[in-house]
Amino acid sequence: MKKINIVTGVIGSDCHAVGNKIIEKVFSEAGFNVINLGVMVSQNEFIDAAIESNAKAILVSSLYGQGELDCEGLRDRCIERGLENIILYVGGNLVVGKQDFSKTEEKFKKMGFDRVFSSDVDLNKVIELLKKDIEERFGEKID
Repeated sequence: MKKINIVTGVIGSDCHAVGNKIIEKVFSEAGFNVINLGVMVSQNEFIDAAIESNAKAILVSSLYGQGELDCEGLRDRCIERGLENIILYVGGNLVVGKQDFSKTEEKFKKMGFDRVFSSDVDLNKVIELLKKDIEERFGEKID
């Protein structure tokens, strides 16, 4: 079975590494080929890695509350670089302060993210959704 490439990392000036390693392990065990860029990753580094690896998805993490600033314009940059079909997921503690998650989700979907997750999401649910999204968008089934 061919493994699907996905790119993961922690965006911006965020140096929270533990969750990133958990994401890498869980998605690798689920059958994905994970290109983990680590922490403090720029938008261009995500895009470069996605292009180089022919990734189907970019999974962005942010835990320090500045995700809204760090993620602004990522979808547009992807389109400019030929990744108009790339699946974009974002998750973590994405905004400063306590906000209703539905408002946070709405903000990030307007920015072009396909799915938005809180920091306490069940990663098995994310895996199921990603498999479904890849099959729908690219016609590739992942067992």
